[in-house]
Amino acid sequence: MSHRFCRVSASELCALLRPRRWTVVLVTTPCFAPIIWDGTFDSAILDTPFRNTTIGLTVFAIKRYVVFLKVFLETADKCFMVGHKVNYYVFTDQHADVPNVLLQEGWQVVNLEVCNYPCWQGVSMHRMEMISNFSKKCFLHEVDYLVCLDEDMMLSDHLGVEILFSLFGTLHPGFYIADHQTFTYEHCSLSQAHFPRDEGYFYYAGGFFGGSVLQVHRLTKACHQVMMVDHTNHIEAEWHDESHLNKYLLCHKPTKVLSPEYLWDERMLCRPPFLRKLRYVAMPKNHQALWNRGENTFSINSHMQACPVLLTLWLCLSGLQVTQLCTEKDVKAATKLCVTAFLQQGEHLNSFLQGI
Repeated sequence: MSHRFCRVSASELCALLRPRRWTVVLVTTPCFAPIIWDGTFDSAILDTPFRNTTIGLTVFAIKRYVVFLKVFLETADKCFMVGHKVNYYVFTDQHADVPNVLLQEGWQVVNLEVCNYPCWQGVSMHRMEMISNFSKKCFLHEVDYLVCLDEDMMLSDHLGVEILFSLFGTLHPGFYIADHQTFTYEHCSLSQAHFPRDEGYFYYAGGFFGGSVLQVHRLTKACHQVMMVDHTNHIEAEWHDESHLNKYLLCHKPTKVLSPEYLWDERMLCRPPFLRKLRYVAMPKNHQALWNRGENTFSINSHMQACPVLLTLWLCLSGLQVTQLCTEKDVKAATKLCVTAFLQQGEHLNSFLQGI
């Protein structure tokens, strides 16, 4: 069988990704990297060449986020890289609260001490730096691959060596069928994460990436360096380390891409029929309770009930899932992003803005 290949635009690719009534999904990128879905691999065949491979898994359990570790570790023990040796690297400021979970033989949890950052933006700012530093210091000598995950999630199905390659990223579940113009790339031309217009085929999630230790070290080191350039110039990319990750993967194409099966939030997103498995899913959480330390809070119910569409967008933009309260600073930041899109909401929007 002969094949003809042609260059497609970003908008055309998004159209291909968008599901129709039939179950057809994109299984390769324009650079011919595989996109991993259920049914595109055979675990029994893949396990053999990785028999003597050690995989490192990094998570950040800062402040009260340590409460997610027990479920994370217990579900990972059942679903993550079963039959292979795994080192869990837990970056935490709460060593005493790291749970003692019985793991598979040969697996271990390594606690790595980090600073007590006052907010999640601080963790986001320094996460790449910490992974980079420890990659050079110990990961390069202890494991073959690194998988970097968010800790406020749980594994719900098999997640194995099918994800491993020199460099992989994961399609963001909120944008995998969205039009290209809605991707939240960094558009500030002064930022090192700036995306040229019409560039980029995919939007990758910051909560699931990895590859060989060497490639992850290069990625995290490069992202940290450009984040420091932005910081020196008093610039902060809209989505922090995720913005810089997307810019890096624009210039250094991943050799494997994971489908939204590998990162999903059932409370925020309706599950489409072509997602046959959900392997890594969000746990319910209240960000305000996890991070707030006595800041003034106020109810947003009265304003948001007047405009439920605004509520939905605000929740998506701010990353909140189950919450009734939020700091005034967070609401104002999210509102700033909403204004342009919701000018047509008229008096509802004006009432909301006046109320804060």
